[in-house]
Amino acid sequence: MISSNTLPISKWSVFSRDLDSWAQSWCIHQKGILNVATAFVFPGQGSQSVGMGKALAEAYPAAKAVFEEVDAALNQKLSDMMWNGPEAELTLTQNAQPALMAVSMAMMKVLAENYGIALADHAKFVAGHSLGEYSALAAAGTFSLADAARVLKIRGKAMQAAVPVGQGAMAALLGLDYATATDVAAEAAQGDVCQTANDNSDGQVVISGTKAAIDRACEIAKAKGAKRAILLPVSAPFHCALMQPAAEAMAQALSTVEMNAPIVPLIANVLAGEITDPAIIRAKLIEQVTGTVRWRECVAYMVAHGVKVFVEIGAGKVLTGLAKKNAPEATAINAGTPGEIAALVQNLKG
Repeated sequence: MISSNTLPISKWSVFSRDLDSWAQSWCIHQKGILNVATAFVFPGQGSQSVGMGKALAEAYPAAKAVFEEVDAALNQKLSDMMWNGPEAELTLTQNAQPALMAVSMAMMKVLAENYGIALADHAKFVAGHSLGEYSALAAAGTFSLADAARVLKIRGKAMQAAVPVGQGAMAALLGLDYATATDVAAEAAQGDVCQTANDNSDGQVVISGTKAAIDRACEIAKAKGAKRAILLPVSAPFHCALMQPAAEAMAQALSTVEMNAPIVPLIANVLAGEITDPAIIRAKLIEQVTGTVRWRECVAYMVAHGVKVFVEIGAGKVLTGLAKKNAPEATAINAGTPGEIAALVQNLKG
């Protein structure tokens, strides 16, 4: 038997925390996550890939119906582009945004219709990274599937059109905390737009603005100790003041869409806190276009409010990786393919 008297206090504290973490993981493994506070999170742009959702549609009629409904809502064979490419077309913001939402919603439909797993019974919160916020809201019943697809198509077009190609840029600053990255952006601005766009995790902050300002920021960041400053292959500078025309377009688009209160609270990107009032949700979706995605703080909020499991619904594993960085004591699971569904269902039902 190990006693606290046999270990120095600092080492005992570490041992105790490790033991608690192990016990939590054991309970989740043994009993599933049915009775463990869980957040469903939805990925953003950059997670798309040619072929996503195809195996899901082939395996489950419920998933196929989702893709067909999105195609009809957009009057576009988006599913064919998703499954067969070309990649350059799928990567366009106006296509990638509704496509990623469609994969997430197909997953949710399969979970509900094929396995009896309802969001209201299993999630304490929903959250999504940038466009993923719309997926989260569609899953929670705020938007209909068709409205979510149409609104995201408008959002993608408006964001792309807001700034002429080549005039804006984004860069990932690795190895700097958020406060330092914010200082870097402010110093680099020099009258131009340069601001933090995504606070993804401690040591991974994305900045956005004019090309000249972002170039200056990359050099300043390296001087301030950044491990790397990487220009991102994006078509526009998202989540900064240059997106104001897109914010105005979204204000108009969202004013015409029916929005219901979500069945579970949304952790909003720009608040890093929970909201359920449709009017506030609408305002924060508009603000999000030019504002910072405070993802690190969103995860911290959910953990502080009892979440021990993060389930990423949709394409890729980006948010699963960020959950492991931001909340290493929590369990992170991703589900976007038939094989991943089986593992998730086993965890959810125990």
